[in-house]
Amino acid sequence: MKTSLPFDLTVDKTTKTVFVNREFDARLSLVWDAFTKQEILDQWWAPKPWASKTKFMDFKVGGRRFYAMVSPEGQERWAIQKFTSISPKTNFKMSNAFADKDENPELPGSDWDYNFSEQNGKTKVSITIYNESLARLEKMIEMGFQGGFTMGLQQLDELLLILKNK
Repeated sequence: MKTSLPFDLTVDKTTKTVFVNREFDARLSLVWDAFTKQEILDQWWAPKPWASKTKFMDFKVGGRRFYAMVSPEGQERWAIQKFTSISPKTNFKMSNAFADKDENPELPGSDWDYNFSEQNGKTKVSITIYNESLARLEKMIEMGFQGGFTMGLQQLDELLLILKNK
């Protein structure tokens, strides 16, 4: 299912920042849940055929999510996120770092700032991802971030359609 809703993903190497703006045909509360509840997040976060596997998630300021993207062959790419700020239904911020299976972060990481707004039953999500180093940003790109994140958001579109019709 292709969407005609607005979508933009821009990489700015001079500021080591990725900007993502995406609109979803769903209410704010459902989209917020899709980004903040482990049981929904794991259904769309990894680009197919990879799967997202969250070991634990505690969505609160100071809480963490530790998860892996798992390839069809069982290869795991771990990451750890720490939630630094939460304004329910409008914004949350987190730090994100690649990690090993024992939760040891691979620094430097990146800072993610999510903003949510709803108008006429559609929800806009704006994400700013600031990387502490250009090398970190280039590693994200090299690992297929742009295509993978775009695919994940498309999967979220499909999942939201199912969830809102339940």
